[in-house]
Parts: sequence; C-alpha cells; structure tokens
Amino acid sequence: MPRPSVNALCLFCGSRSGNDPAQSALAEDFGRFCAANKLALVYGGGGIGLMGLAARAAIAHGGRTVGVIPRALMHAEIAQDGLDELLVVETLHERKALMHARADAIVALPGGIGTLDELFEVMTWRELGIHDKPIFLLGGSYWAPFLALLDHLTASGMAPDDLHRLVEPLDGLDSLAQRLGV
Repeated sequence: MPRPSVNALCLFCGSRSGNDPAQSALAEDFGRFCAANKLALVYGGGGIGLMGLAARAAIAHGGRTVGVIPRALMHAEIAQDGLDELLVVETLHERKALMHARADAIVALPGGIGTLDELFEVMTWRELGIHDKPIFLLGGSYWAPFLALLDHLTASGMAPDDLHRLVEPLDGLDSLAQRLGV
C-alpha cells in the first residue's frame, strides 16, 4: 500500500563499498532516486562507502540531504561535505533515533554489522509498536542470509511466526517507487 505522505527516506548502508560493484551502483542510483523524487535522504552523515556514494549522488542531482553523525565518527567516517544539514550527536543510539525521527520510511542497502544494528533496532521498535514506518531491503540476494536468519528465529520459537512482516525485500528502485507511490 503506497504511503503518499513520504517526504524523507532513512538510509542504512555500509561505510564500506564492498566487493560487488553492483552495490556501489545501487547506492548511487538510490541517491539519484531520492533527488528525482524530491525525497530527502536522511543517513549516517559519512562520506565513505555506500553511504557516501548515495549522498554524493543525491547532492549532485539537487536532492536534499540530512546527515546524522556521532562526534566520535566525524573523522573515521569522514563527514560528507555539501549536505543540507549535518547533525552531530554524541552516541550511536542518538544517531539512529534522530535518523528514524526525520524520515517517513527506512531503506537498507547492503552493509556490515553497523547496518544490521540499525536495521534490527528499527525492526524491534516496529515489532513493539513504537512505529509503523515501512522498512525496505534493497540489494537482492545480499539479504538472503538475513531473511534465512529471520526464518530460523521463527522456526526455533524465538520470534513470532509473522516476523517477516517487519521488513519488505524489494527487487529494486522501481519496486520502491511503486510502494512509495512516487
């Protein structure tokens, strides 16, 4: 069901680019997608990895960008220049909470344990009824082991049978556009 009130997307993704060039292309395409559809890109504020690629693509195409970065990561993640807003916080939890608060939907691209941490936290919040924002996974087969883990949690009796309702894997940006109604 499309959400016509979506104005900003929270992006979780890697501070590394990974080994698959398709992941870098997806991040750049996502940044262009946000700009083309007048959707603010709310993300971790870094200039490295997939997150930097997405932000620079959005900036280059006239998109609105909001970065949220913990003070301790300003140099490690190389805060991205040219953002419309760069919000500096003290903790990772503050980062996640502010990114979530500033967006209407969440999109996860491939990433490492930081991305998984962000994803699991918003999934937990959704399961507990703290929010009802959609959470989309983009990146194709990258997410297959993650989805298998969700199945394992359910099969082992450690999670509800409807755990998959918390996230929605999508085939690509066309599917995302359809789901968002843009």
